[in-house]
Amino acid sequence: MNAEFFAAIADIEKEKGIPQQYMLDKIEQALLAALRKDNPNAAEAARVVVDPEKKKIDLYIEKSVVEEVENPATQYSLEQARAISPKYDVGDVIREPVETKKFGRIAAQAAKQVIIQGIREAERSIVYDVFTSKEHEILTGIVTRIDPRSGSAYIQISSNSEYTEAMLSASEQIPTEELSEGDRIKVYVVEVRKSTRGPQVIISRTHPGLIKRLFELEVPEIFDGTVEIRSIAREAGSRTKIAVASNDPNVDPIGACVGPKGARVASIVDELRGEKIDIARYSDIPEEFIASALSPSDVISVTMLDEGNSCRVVVPDNQLSLAIGKEGQNVRLAARLTGYKLDIKPASQA
Repeated sequence: MNAEFFAAIADIEKEKGIPQQYMLDKIEQALLAALRKDNPNAAEAARVVVDPEKKKIDLYIEKSVVEEVENPATQYSLEQARAISPKYDVGDVIREPVETKKFGRIAAQAAKQVIIQGIREAERSIVYDVFTSKEHEILTGIVTRIDPRSGSAYIQISSNSEYTEAMLSASEQIPTEELSEGDRIKVYVVEVRKSTRGPQVIISRTHPGLIKRLFELEVPEIFDGTVEIRSIAREAGSRTKIAVASNDPNVDPIGACVGPKGARVASIVDELRGEKIDIARYSDIPEEFIASALSPSDVISVTMLDEGNSCRVVVPDNQLSLAIGKEGQNVRLAARLTGYKLDIKPASQA
């Protein structure tokens, strides 16, 4: 029985990755709790010894040999002790074995509960550790169900053979995207929290970090650090602007991101269900950076103003609506990308 018991614990380690020592500690706690429950008068004298090498588990009550017995549950008289063995004397401690099959139903149930709880805690801890290492990364998940009331999607995500279900709330979904059960999508892991129900993985499809990681996957120059993404401004489902700079004068950062015949940026646009992406060249000179950020509009001049981070941008008359964009989107994203307040003026007014 003991050999089978230890073999089962070894199997748990292989299947679930729970260390044997962790399980043995939990089992020791469970048996000790059951032993104390069944022997309330000898609770402090109860002992459990787990020996994985000999594949043995011993339970016993330590009883002291005394001249006058006050608590029969933890004490033997000298006469009782010498009936067991003549060598015993007052002050000696005798270990009285206890068989687990003598446990009452309630005590056995309590032991079982501690072991089950231990396995659950260990599984949650493993899942938490695995997904914590994936914070601010992209994971591929499968949509398992959609909540028709809230619009939230439940995504099964995996990492290093560990699986968990994460909720993609309606506010973290791309507004123009319709998800269906069975869809495979890439999600950005914002944060992993500990909760009473186990690890809670916070995921998003609208986070700017998703754009950064998608470009790292598609553009080797970004992945190896030759090209850097300096800032991102995003309105999920509609348009994103990114500012890129090259650490190698022979590498064009915009060309590297666009890829041959636009293949690299096209695959990112496909993943984002048609979201437009503007790639601007970063510059330490604010005027140059702002002019690039207002792409696809041409810019005649950029003048820095005294009040805060503000500037006046002059564009050709026929490019004014392009510079401002639909409902002001282009100038709004350019302002967020650069960190400057932009005042757009047509050339005729300037």
